[in-house]
Amino acid sequence: MSFPTALTRAAALVQTRLDAAMAPFAPEPVVLAMRYATSGGKRLRGFLVLESAAMLGVTPERAVAAAAAVECLHAYSLVHDDLPCMDDDDLRRGLPTVHRKWDEATAVLAGDALQTLAFELLTDPALGSAETRIALVRGLAQASGAEGMVLGQALDIAAETAPAPLTLDQITRLQAGKTGALIRWSAEAGAVIAGTDPAPLRAYATALGLAFQIADDILDVTGSVEATGKAVGKDAEAGKATFVSLLGLEGARARAADLVAEAESHLAPYGPKAQILIDAARFVIARDN
Repeated sequence: MSFPTALTRAAALVQTRLDAAMAPFAPEPVVLAMRYATSGGKRLRGFLVLESAAMLGVTPERAVAAAAAVECLHAYSLVHDDLPCMDDDDLRRGLPTVHRKWDEATAVLAGDALQTLAFELLTDPALGSAETRIALVRGLAQASGAEGMVLGQALDIAAETAPAPLTLDQITRLQAGKTGALIRWSAEAGAVIAGTDPAPLRAYATALGLAFQIADDILDVTGSVEATGKAVGKDAEAGKATFVSLLGLEGARARAADLVAEAESHLAPYGPKAQILIDAARFVIARDN
């Protein structure tokens, strides 16, 4: 199976599981906003769960609840990230952000509900033993909370009023939380479900997550609203330090390429079975959105 086919298949499987999870909910505005926030997108994190699991012999049916969980968590983070008190964005995936389509209160509550739904999904018995599910819950909580994504977002907000621009090491730490932590969990999840050592996949995803963020910084400079589906050029307007501002455009591209090569090297223990994950790493820095 090719990477584009695997990505499309993963997106469809995740959407089906999300639809099933939200089917019992009454069609209140907050639920409509949840469904809106979880529609579309690349589903890269869900793909990483399903593909890492498949590489280790775990069927999609067993792993899909974890893939849907991380997409819920990611969607919640985007809804809150777009709020006026955060990045104050009007567009996401080419459509109005949740607080623009509804209101700020609905956006906050929809994000909260998506976060709790993520952890509910990780209780699905299909994922394995109670110990396996607890490990997944613990890992996602750590990746998304004050040790991971939330910490990264807090550091990003603090940087806006810092007396001096962030250094390269500081940006790397920030993005390892804000963007990288969920990507790491996604790639490790397959190994957790399979009951195997997650270390190679963790190393792969650590490099992949940083390459992903560098690619985002590049798109903020070179992309268009039409291609990315969101505002571009905001970092430069705000005077924020990014990988591009510190390394230059070509330097950032070179660093991203090096990280992809590093990510690929960590997949060597899996041999040809890892080819789709290798292709995913290459996609991360070649995408236009």
